[in-house]
Amino acid sequence: MSATVNHVGLPRDAYKGAATTLCAGCGHNSITNHMIKALYELGVEPHLLAKMSGIGCSSKTPAYFVETAHGFNGVHGRMPALTTGAHLANRQLIMLGVSGDGDTASIGLGQFMHLIRRNVDCTYIIEDNGTYGLTKGQFSATADLGSMQKKGAVNTFQPIDPCAVALALGCSFVARSFSGDGKQVVPLIKAAIAHRGTAILDIVSPCVTFNDHDGSTKSYSWVKDHEESIADVSFIPFFEEVHVDYEPGTVRDVRLHDGSHIVLKKLGEDHDPTNRQAAIRVIEEARAEGHLVTGLLYVDTAMADFASTEEIPQRPLKDLGEAELRLSREQFAQFMSEFA
Repeated sequence: MSATVNHVGLPRDAYKGAATTLCAGCGHNSITNHMIKALYELGVEPHLLAKMSGIGCSSKTPAYFVETAHGFNGVHGRMPALTTGAHLANRQLIMLGVSGDGDTASIGLGQFMHLIRRNVDCTYIIEDNGTYGLTKGQFSATADLGSMQKKGAVNTFQPIDPCAVALALGCSFVARSFSGDGKQVVPLIKAAIAHRGTAILDIVSPCVTFNDHDGSTKSYSWVKDHEESIADVSFIPFFEEVHVDYEPGTVRDVRLHDGSHIVLKKLGEDHDPTNRQAAIRVIEEARAEGHLVTGLLYVDTAMADFASTEEIPQRPLKDLGEAELRLSREQFAQFMSEFA
């Protein structure tokens, strides 16, 4: 990869999109920049990328990166169904979904859960600000108990934690990060894309207009004071040689399906990202202590993805001819005989 183009010969500008219409300082814009960097460094070809979203401030994000890629802005909370259908129709596409805490944890919670249950091969990024920005700052389902709105109202409901829900459902890749921590977000996005199966990445992304104040637990200042990273995350793509200079016993190396590697350097107490129960415990302990735990919480590289389980062909359905899609008379007769 040269200084001007990546390993597929594209400049960084090829991964940009339209100018953002979000508020200046919005955490979502930082996430957009992190996605541009990750996709450029991975060398994702735009015609092989499908950007999916629902409704909300977060769901505007796909317009702001890789403008020449495919994209579908769907109905509120229904992005998982669209993503599933598009993936099954064309497994050659990299499915990258961008959602929000409302689109995912409120109206879209049911579809979010079934996407995870099926282990559809996609990257699912949640831009999580704990508030409904488009409707002027009401609490979302991820807002913490006791947190305050800008005008002083206190949230009286328990939050839905997308990572805890994903782990409870057996999701094969679960991570959390902060929009202001590009050093962590970028390798997590790369790893999520390289993972085969549903990869959930919950990124706390402060809303500077309605939820970046004292009393908010999703503000820039609160997250910076309470973030607790469980490991220093590095990603080594399949097309680069692996070089690890860490001391023995301080690093965990997880090999992904395409030959890429996630390298996790211990920062404190050792966390095993292949132990689902440990990941659940880490989240619960951090919540009890008032911390925001970030990093790769859990990964399972052995779980079969949905398309493999359903034996969907690798070739896109659009490329299959009538002879391949239609049963012959003999095949149809044999099929019907089973119900005679």
